[in-house]
Amino acid sequence: MRIPARFNGPPGSGNGGWSAGAFATEVGESSLQVTLRLPPPLDTELSVTHEDVRDGSGTLVAELAPTDRAEFSEFPAFVPFDEAVEASRGYPGFAEHPFPTCYVCGPEHPDGLRIFPGPLGDGRMAAPWTVPADVELATIWAALDCPGGWSAMAGGRTYVLGRIAVTVDELPKPGARCVVAGRPTASSGRKAMVDSILYDETGVPFAAARATWIAVA
Repeated sequence: MRIPARFNGPPGSGNGGWSAGAFATEVGESSLQVTLRLPPPLDTELSVTHEDVRDGSGTLVAELAPTDRAEFSEFPAFVPFDEAVEASRGYPGFAEHPFPTCYVCGPEHPDGLRIFPGPLGDGRMAAPWTVPADVELATIWAALDCPGGWSAMAGGRTYVLGRIAVTVDELPKPGARCVVAGRPTASSGRKAMVDSILYDETGVPFAAARATWIAVA
């Protein structure tokens, strides 16, 4: 498999959430934990097994492990769509963004998901999202990625995704109005742990994630 250049995160590498979701798709799992060992390379042939992802030279890119649906029970409370729209107006990435062309949250990506999470005042971040026509499993992983990361970056440090575990109950339909919410749960040194969740506009959850982000030196 390859990660097309369209699905970038930081310049020159794949968006962590989309890449991890593509690995999950490749092994046929809707619930999975992915630990990134290298920035996912773009337009590079990768071999994917149920245990790991490697490039053509055998270099380890990611490790894959099962995750239990029961672990995803307590997540950020539902945010009504209109409140998410209002919160999104305060998206910190409009003023300063470490990766402005990110496929998920980059204001300068010409064909991205344009998910712009803003603060709710209680540590949570939320964003409205209209599901694109080409939605697939990797799209959902991507949508869950950056809102969690931005809840960690509220402290002013720049982070990149290190590990993400996702469970997907079902894919939303193209054109559906959804809300993505994220919140920090713990921190240790350079690591920040976050939760994120994707709801429909009535509060029914589609998917949830737990992730560890690593502060960039």
